[in-house]
Amino acid sequence: MDITSLQNQRIKHIVKLRDDKKTRLTEGLMLVEGLDEIQLALATGYKPQTLLSSPELVSRPLSGNAAETLTVSRGVFEKISYRENPDGWMALFPIPHINLTSLKLSETPLIIIAESIEKPGNLGAMLRTADAAGVDAVLLCDPRVDTWNPNVVRASRGAVFSVPVLEVDNASALEWLKGRGMRVFAATPSADVLYSAVDLRGPTAIAIGTEAVGLSEFWMSNAQMKVKIPMMGKVNSLNVSVSTALIVYEALRQRGVTH
Repeated sequence: MDITSLQNQRIKHIVKLRDDKKTRLTEGLMLVEGLDEIQLALATGYKPQTLLSSPELVSRPLSGNAAETLTVSRGVFEKISYRENPDGWMALFPIPHINLTSLKLSETPLIIIAESIEKPGNLGAMLRTADAAGVDAVLLCDPRVDTWNPNVVRASRGAVFSVPVLEVDNASALEWLKGRGMRVFAATPSADVLYSAVDLRGPTAIAIGTEAVGLSEFWMSNAQMKVKIPMMGKVNSLNVSVSTALIVYEALRQRGVTH
């Protein structure tokens, strides 16, 4: 057992990485906990700087290389864990760095513009949808949540590694989209047209805002079309991740995606 003390400096450093955004960004490192999430990161070509395990908690093996491997006691792992029932696996990964100029797109791109998303759970669920639907990229405009927050990683089930995620300002995102001939559809309850009544078969970007205030005037005025999801109840908004999934899968339906 490499580490058994809760006061070990390496353990204190990992806790700081878990809890402090500034430390993560300064060091360019993020925590990924859970066998499935780590395996997805490995499968998409990312290599951990450090791989930690607790033999007392581990029930399934993990195959993969890391620059450093450490074993820790159950008590130490429970201190660094951010899950209720940890499976004994955690890794420190370099934060992925992707920019607009290097982003590779499919022949008919489908992009999600997520503006001012505030909750890790919502962003994580949006990334899971993006992964499942084969979305080309998620552009985070004016983000209110740290993309590399461990709770985003957990909620995304590791999709932060399988989907290109870029933090970019509104103006740069719009310029890039225009340069690639993409139509921007703004999702808003104030629209007159249903999302299922528009043509989403061409290069498409779907702009989604917060549940509280929706999209900013920037995207409302620069979108080629505003679309809405029908609401027949008394609640005035859907969860932002649910709204994203509905429109993204409508695009797939129109494109004839069957697998």
